[in-house]
This record gives sequence, structure tokens and C-alpha cells, in this order.
Amino acid sequence: MATQLFPTLRIPALTTGGLLLSLLAACVTPACAQSPDYHAIVSTENTQQQDTPTYPTLGAALAAAPADSQTQFVIYLAKGQYREKVLVDKPNIRLVGAGRDQTIITYDDYAGLPSGANGEAMGTFSTATLTVQAKDFQAENLTIENSFDFLATDALPKGHRDKIKGTQAVALETGLNSDRAAFRNIRLTGYQDTLFLQGGRSYFFDSVIEGNVDFIFGAGQAVFEKSDIVTRPRGTTRETVGYVTAPSTDINNRFGLVFLNCRLLKAPGVPANSSPLGRPWHPTTTFADGRYADPNAIGASVFINTYMEDHITKDGWASMRGTSRDGTKSTVFTPESARFFEFGSHGPGAAINPKRRQLTSESVKDYTLQNIFADWLPSFGKPGE
Repeated sequence: MATQLFPTLRIPALTTGGLLLSLLAACVTPACAQSPDYHAIVSTENTQQQDTPTYPTLGAALAAAPADSQTQFVIYLAKGQYREKVLVDKPNIRLVGAGRDQTIITYDDYAGLPSGANGEAMGTFSTATLTVQAKDFQAENLTIENSFDFLATDALPKGHRDKIKGTQAVALETGLNSDRAAFRNIRLTGYQDTLFLQGGRSYFFDSVIEGNVDFIFGAGQAVFEKSDIVTRPRGTTRETVGYVTAPSTDINNRFGLVFLNCRLLKAPGVPANSSPLGRPWHPTTTFADGRYADPNAIGASVFINTYMEDHITKDGWASMRGTSRDGTKSTVFTPESARFFEFGSHGPGAAINPKRRQLTSESVKDYTLQNIFADWLPSFGKPGE
């Protein structure tokens, strides 16, 4: 059984309609920033805080963390904007910001950016502002942003000399070596591909995730609880603004992306009936007999007791093209080929029709944190506990 991260200050879970609603407590007051339980402080002013080591960048604070700690190394990030590209490759790192809109980690890499001596494009998987490649990571009370100017290039007409190809720009990535990552009161902001859940288990509570095209995607298993999922506009007017999710869940994993008691909201400029709940992503993968869309990536996205504004399309879901064995994008994967379901959707974007498959009152009871996360139950306590 995995080591439990935050054993103290756990409020007993409430079960409503078969769904586990975990309540999390955390230290968020300014006095906490001076607590000896913080192992490092990051501040743009770089002034020493009592006996706690202070660093000018998050990267420097992470470098000072133990390589393989069995207990949390807690880093407090003071109010400010930190422009840096961050890799967390040590276990048991916990980041605590001064506030969701006060502590901002930002960078602006994008998939089409020329990278390296040969000038090849960076590619989506290298664009993340913050990448987690270790177990038992946690972050709260901060924003992680990819500030690439998606709207400017998206507004340019096709064929324009300044139009950028490769506008995917990830804010947060949970990598293949990530597992048991917990997030509370954070904001993830970008446009295309904001949150890349590449692997492991992740939990998002009381948070905000903003984007437009496939902005929550990947093969990881993640629960989003009591969070706002906000669709942002495009640079030009178009019928389809984007897709909320693009899961590539492996067929052997029962759960993929699960939304519990969330809100699907829209930013100004997003029209009605313009954003499907998701589409099935089958990543192009190299096999012994060729390179083509992974047939075992049977995406799973499930929305339970979720409020939906009117930007959600009447049909709910959309198809997605994948790479055929001949190298073309001629294979079409339909929503019916994926594991897309709803239960208790409400609001102007909600609908029940043959295109929007519903869980039964019995099957929805399977969607508890215990079932989804198995031997891990996320919780938060005071830093160091």
C-alpha cells in the first residue's frame, strides 16, 4: 500500500448519492508562511524569512530539496510572478502559494517553437510550464500558466506568413513517473492543451482550469471535484470553439477523467452550442508492425452532477481523427467507441438524448474516490504533517 500523504486534519468524508465528497483543510494564512514547518521560501524579493532558507526562484528551492525524501518537503511561494519552466523530479514535494491569484508560475513555450540545433519544433510534450515526474506531489493556492499568445496567431488567416503551426501549449503536465498528485485551490490557465495528464493518479479540488481545444487530455486517471472548468474563446469566430476533454485512457484502466459536482463555464466570447464535452484521442504510437493510432486508447470521460452552461453542444461529444497504418489521418474514432458518460448533468448545456449516454443509478455508485484511486485517498494537513 502506498504511503498516505497527509494524514492529519482530515475531515470525515461525506457520501451523497453514492459519491464521495472529500473535504480538505489547508493552512493558507500569512502566519503559516512563517511556520517552521516550511522547509524553503521562494520570494522575488529574496529576503531571508526568520530561519527558513529563502530562494529567488522555485527551481533553486527544488534543487535544495532532498533527492528521495520519505516525508514532505514544503516550499512556500510568496506573492509574485515567477517566470520559469519547472521540473519536479523528486518525490514528496509540496508547493503552497500566497493565494490562487497572487502566486503565479508562468512560461510561454508552444509546440511549434523551434528547439535545438536542428531547429525542429519542440512538440506538445515538452511545452509544460510545470512538469511533475515524481510521486506524491501536491500544490495549493497558486496559478500555473502557459502564457503563449494563442489568440494572436489563431486570429490570423490561413496561409499568413506569421501564423504559427503548433499552438499546443501545456501549463501543467503529470508525467509517466507521476502518481498520487493532489491539487487544491489552484488555477491552470492556457488555451490548447492546458492540462496534460500523461500518467498516474491526480486529484483536483476547488480549482479552476481554463482553455479551449482539448484542454484536459491524456491517459492519466484524474478526479476533478467541485471545480470550475472554463472554456475560453478562439481568435476568430467559428462553429466549434474547442473540446473540454480528449482522453486517451488505456483499455486496462477502468477510470479516466472523472468530474464530480463541477461547473462547466464559458468566458465572454464563447458562443452557445460550440464546445463538445470531449473527443476520443488515440495517440500515434510506434508498434512492431508500424506507427499508427493506438487502438487500446479507449478514452474515458465521465461527468457526474455537473452544471453546464449553454456552450456545451446538444450532442455532447465529438469524433476525432487518428493516424491510419498508411500514415494518413483517415481513421475516425467516434464518441460511441469511447467510454463517455454523464449522470445528473444540469443547466442550459445539459441534455439527455441518444448521443449523450447516461450512467444508471446503480453504475454511478462505482464512482467513489476509493474505487477510482484504490489504495490512495488524497487529503491535506498543515505543512510538515
